[in-house]
Amino acid sequence: FLSVSVFAGNKDRVGQAGASELLLNPWGRSSGVFGLNCANVSGVEAMKLNIAGLAGVKKTEVGFAHTRYLAGTGISMSNLALGRNLGDIGVLGINIMSFNFGEIPITTTSSPEGGIGTFTPSFLNMSVGLGHTFSRNMSAGLNVTYVNEAISNIKASALGFDAGVQYTNGERDNLHLGISLRNVGTNIRFTGDGFSFNGKTPDLATELTVQQRSEKFSLPSQLSIGAAYDFYLDEGKAPAAEGAAKKEENPKHRLTPMFSFVSNAFSTDWLGLGMEYAYSEKIMLRAAYRYETDVQDKELSTTFFTGPSAGLTLNTKLSKKENQVISIDYAFKATRISNGVHTLGVRYN
Repeated sequence: FLSVSVFAGNKDRVGQAGASELLLNPWGRSSGVFGLNCANVSGVEAMKLNIAGLAGVKKTEVGFAHTRYLAGTGISMSNLALGRNLGDIGVLGINIMSFNFGEIPITTTSSPEGGIGTFTPSFLNMSVGLGHTFSRNMSAGLNVTYVNEAISNIKASALGFDAGVQYTNGERDNLHLGISLRNVGTNIRFTGDGFSFNGKTPDLATELTVQQRSEKFSLPSQLSIGAAYDFYLDEGKAPAAEGAAKKEENPKHRLTPMFSFVSNAFSTDWLGLGMEYAYSEKIMLRAAYRYETDVQDKELSTTFFTGPSAGLTLNTKLSKKENQVISIDYAFKATRISNGVHTLGVRYN
């Protein structure tokens, strides 16, 4: 009856990682539960949460999503992904995510008020992943991401690696367990002509170009552990008439609670609960709450998110004969500043 508490991480490292956009989720379906679906995420959106879920692509899946990040600020991100089942090899996925910060006024020490033009940063992440199903109950995957950040005279790049495992069990594969490790890779360092300036030798006789050195940053490593369980609310509640043959039908009402713990190497850890309701897998409603240390305290909180999120998915078949499905996803995440984060996506299976 003894217990020991262990607190991992180093608070002094908070905010010291580079390429923090790798922690942002561009997909509408998983954003509706604040990315807490590490255990049951499936399809191309798994490339941004748990690469093992990529193995859920049956044939081909194409997805596009657009996010208004902190609506009203002009910041947005766009994401395009393709997944293709290669049979025994597994599912190959490609994901491209870019950011748009709008036009930012150029300011210098000599012109702090601006008025000398604008610049547009370029943030681009490209990922290639492979998800493989080892058995009926277990799948795993590996993912590599190329990170590039640049303005006209400064740029940086790095490689990040992800790995994940998902396990399912139960009569209808109700139980879902998942674990993923993301953004473990090379350091990122900014270089370019923007770090150079004209100077003079110590004797002031000769002018030369002086190059400043920049510090390197680590990628924002992240470990996620999650669980989910599917409850089929109408299963076994509509027995066949007396003397009639029993007909096997899929339940129409599914309720899936989910839990996830996320350990961030360079920011506060996350802990959250989510819930998704689905009617005939055609209409899905979801909501979640993600807790961080001091998340409700304006003075002490290290995030502008306030915790709640919500989302909606509409699925429709294009043909009765073939299993071709179009999905439309929307998600909202509440923020303390601006007008929240809005994500709209379309997926084709």
